[in-house]
Amino acid sequence: MARINYIELPASDLAAVRSFYASAFGWQLTDYGPSYAATTTGTVDLRLQGDLSEATAMPLPVMQVEDIEATQRAVTEAGGRISKAIFAFPGGRRFHFLDPNGHELAVMQAD
Repeated sequence: MARINYIELPASDLAAVRSFYASAFGWQLTDYGPSYAATTTGTVDLRLQGDLSEATAMPLPVMQVEDIEATQRAVTEAGGRISKAIFAFPGGRRFHFLDPNGHELAVMQAD
């Protein structure tokens, strides 16, 4: 069963927004390269995408699954439209899709 794993926010000033969440909520964020940081609580986490060429315009819910290929097939068979094909990132692989109302979501599978 898939669950929402994290919400990814675009971060035009990664250092400032990282500092904001740390100061306002006491969250510790781990850096994953120069343009990405995330909380790692094991529940629903917050991720900050500082590379705006990779960021979505709106918050991006990301669901974690065990079988990314099977999930991609299920998404398309259910009427979803793939907006970004499966790609690798540090820690796993993911793809993006649009639901029938045009909302963008992502699915990831951890390494």
